[in-house]
Amino acid sequence: MGIQSNTHSPMSQPPKMALDPMGKTVVMKPDLIIDCDPGHDDAMAICVGANRGHLIGVTTVAGNVSLEHTTNNALAVVQMLGIDIEVHSGAAGPLNGDDGRFASFVHGENGLIGASLPEVTRQVASTDAADYILSATIEHPGAWIVAIGPLTNIATALERHPALIDRISGISIMGGGTYGNISAAAEFNIHFDPEAAEIVFKSGARIIQCGLDVTHQLLVTDALVDATAQIGNGFGRFSNGLLAGYLENIRLLTGESLEAVLYDPCAVLAITDPEIFEFADRYVSVETRGEHTRGMTLVDQRSWMRGGPVKWAETIDAERATEIILSAITAAP
Repeated sequence: MGIQSNTHSPMSQPPKMALDPMGKTVVMKPDLIIDCDPGHDDAMAICVGANRGHLIGVTTVAGNVSLEHTTNNALAVVQMLGIDIEVHSGAAGPLNGDDGRFASFVHGENGLIGASLPEVTRQVASTDAADYILSATIEHPGAWIVAIGPLTNIATALERHPALIDRISGISIMGGGTYGNISAAAEFNIHFDPEAAEIVFKSGARIIQCGLDVTHQLLVTDALVDATAQIGNGFGRFSNGLLAGYLENIRLLTGESLEAVLYDPCAVLAITDPEIFEFADRYVSVETRGEHTRGMTLVDQRSWMRGGPVKWAETIDAERATEIILSAITAAP
């Protein structure tokens, strides 16, 4: 019988330490590979990852919008942040070959409604994201994969080389939940490619899961939009248009004065700033066949089934998370 575990640490591994030029011991930033489908919240997650972690590469997948748009958006964000990393495009649709249902109704036809994008001068380094993930984790053993889109690229990498799980610290996923948003039971990222999600959750990798239960605690508010308007740099202006456009579109969709959910930074912060979360160990399964539940992540909440292999994020200090996000935007060019 499992024992309930609530902890502020996503994994038991100690942080990497190093000596600074003065000989003082400092904590090294974690190596991150962000696999994404930008998306307003993905753009913010890349910014936070570049600021709070050591971002070594970005891979793209179709999801919020088509692969063409998600890749262009990732290139634009990396370019605006001025970071010298590669962007690799990946899967244009789910593993089963079906056409994915994009979320352009949420994020706009290009995925970043409201944002002013620069002319993109960066180019993709390859069109095989899975191969890049495999090679990058050889060069950077102990890296974290931050998966904030459909899990197609990650599943493809695991199918090619299952031992990938032994050379990474883990996979931090934005996806799933005890309820859904694209259907009554399923969250968008998992629902887009349930077969890929099943492969990842069954892989044996260390997994942190930031589902809707925790992401709905971190919101885009009018106050956050106003705060970005006070940041004088280029990325601040970009973020202001991006977040204002996202919030306006959500209100148009719902017909209510709601806040928008800032999903994806949670999966980055769960690695870089785990102290602002509360986690619990859970068993999680992915439903791939149910008529009404396809894409659902079944989080086992039974008291005698506690102690599972997934670090399930239960709560986030939203005020502190918002401060960190604003700090990352302020630190950008």
